[in-house]
Amino acid sequence: MMLTDINPKLPMRDKNITREFYINKLGFKEFGSADYEGYLMMEKDQIQIHFFEFKELDPKENYGQVYIRTNSIEDFYQSLLDKKTSIHPNGQLEIKFWGQKEFSVLDPDSNLLTFGQSI
Repeated sequence: MMLTDINPKLPMRDKNITREFYINKLGFKEFGSADYEGYLMMEKDQIQIHFFEFKELDPKENYGQVYIRTNSIEDFYQSLLDKKTSIHPNGQLEIKFWGQKEFSVLDPDSNLLTFGQSI
């Protein structure tokens, strides 16, 4: 037996806003054909992120975070800049002292997505 995958579940206030952000700003697509009330599944390449509805969420008090590894961080970063995606002010693309090249993005509900690649 072995663990094979992980799908983080993050809170969202508005399914349409979350869907549009992940499609238009991050290049994801919706996973599956069923439309579940209060639930959304988005995917890009080999990863999925799931979202559950939390209408009362205060984004200032949301600490949802996901770390996503990539093997082409420069290209992905540039693709987000091309889409006019806002990069986190403290999360510009840079090499960290722990040996990762990283950048971060906040989604509409203040879930922090950090993308990283080993150097």
